[in-house]
Amino acid sequence: MNYLAHARLSFGQPGLLVGNMISDFVKGRKKFDYPPAIQQGITLHRIIDTYTDNHPATAMAKEFFRPHYRLYSGAFIDVVYDHFLATDPGEFSDESLFQFSNEVYVVLESYSQWLPPGFAGMFPYMKQQNWLYNYRTLKGIDGSMSGLVRRALYMDESNTASHIFREYYQPLHDCFRQFWASARPFIHNQYQLLVEKEADKGF
Repeated sequence: MNYLAHARLSFGQPGLLVGNMISDFVKGRKKFDYPPAIQQGITLHRIIDTYTDNHPATAMAKEFFRPHYRLYSGAFIDVVYDHFLATDPGEFSDESLFQFSNEVYVVLESYSQWLPPGFAGMFPYMKQQNWLYNYRTLKGIDGSMSGLVRRALYMDESNTASHIFREYYQPLHDCFRQFWASARPFIHNQYQLLVEKEADKGF
């Protein structure tokens, strides 16, 4: 789950951010139990995931992991993409990423009543270990990959993934650049369409 990308693609809107972050824990029509802004975030998260999965650069990136991890290769790419986003000087400096991460945690805490149990149980670890900031470091990525394996049913090690990440760091970075160059404007446009659709309901 590429939490940093979902947070960044919430465009500074608190309700949108909350929905974007909790979406994987909200199934189907359960999203309609939430306020409109959070619903928009849940919808946007699903748009982001579909766009990411179908992007040609993502398909290329998955091939590095597929021989060893098969259907789980996409989950590792989510982690890899968050690393390259965290280290992208056009998006973050070390200081601004730290500040951004803390701002995300503050917003999520302020919406604690809307956090589904699965996310609410995980969130203290996210904050305490500062997952969003630590995507910036190789050690942080190793930890994220290890956590991914712990939560998976059919994987038992992440050392191979960490090795692949280091061995193919540059081509994976190139895949991320291709993806992000088109993803950011596309998702922003999708967000604007969601806002316009919500505004139309008022008439």
